[in-house]
Amino acid sequence: MITSLGVEGDQAPPPAPDEPKRQWYTPELRRRVLIGAVAIWAVAITAVVVVRDGGGGQSPSVTAAKPSPSASDGPLSVAEVYQTLLPSVVLIQTSGGGSANGRSMAESATGTGVIVNADGTILTAAHVVSGAKSIRVTYTDGTSAAAQVASADAKQDIATLTPAKLPETLVPATLGGGAGIGDDVVAIGNPLGLTASTTSGVVSGLNRVMSRDAGGDVTGLIQFDAAVNPGSSGGPLLNDRAEVIGIVIALANPTEAGTFIGIGFAVPIGAALGAGEGTGQAPPL
Repeated sequence: MITSLGVEGDQAPPPAPDEPKRQWYTPELRRRVLIGAVAIWAVAITAVVVVRDGGGGQSPSVTAAKPSPSASDGPLSVAEVYQTLLPSVVLIQTSGGGSANGRSMAESATGTGVIVNADGTILTAAHVVSGAKSIRVTYTDGTSAAAQVASADAKQDIATLTPAKLPETLVPATLGGGAGIGDDVVAIGNPLGLTASTTSGVVSGLNRVMSRDAGGDVTGLIQFDAAVNPGSSGGPLLNDRAEVIGIVIALANPTEAGTFIGIGFAVPIGAALGAGEGTGQAPPL
């Protein structure tokens, strides 16, 4: 006989007879429970070991995070070179009389310099500061300070300046090695008073000589075609890794205009720091 599952109107079935209570705490049952617990514990430990060891040599399903890429060893763009070196470039303004390289200095003049040491030493062209009664440098953060000539090498047209005050964040430039003909270069400076200007080009020649009316020839110069003009003197010439490879000192122009026509000259950084040699002719910027 089939009993319905509680359809409305049916009577409840009679209660089932009570079953005799089992004894749960017999020695045999306790032994079985203990064995089962030990087995479960062993399986759990095995699972932990498998997870830690990588599942018997198989790769985990979750991919491990990859390290972030390192800095590129390739060449930088002109924009990247500019942004890297700009904090190291300073505007130099001088006042006073005298002469530089046989030329009379105006009452005020503008040039460029580059910070090359953690102590704030500024490298520039000697003719920018020669004969000046006062020198003032302005950093890219807008702060300025008086400066004094620490050393000068008229033969190489190179000078170093010591500023009276450093910027809040000092960023010395990275100095590079030698240049090769055809290498990409970037120049940063203040041509014609246009501050923080940049141009790009290539190395056009090496070991050039610049003839001067006074002070003798400057030899071993880098010839380049990145545009420079008066006010660019003392600025850095950079390679495509944002390293200073030279200090701009002159341009070539067969006329008296003193403006750029495609040939600029820089003292190699090695010579600027103490050596040099080299074929050309150029007035100082």
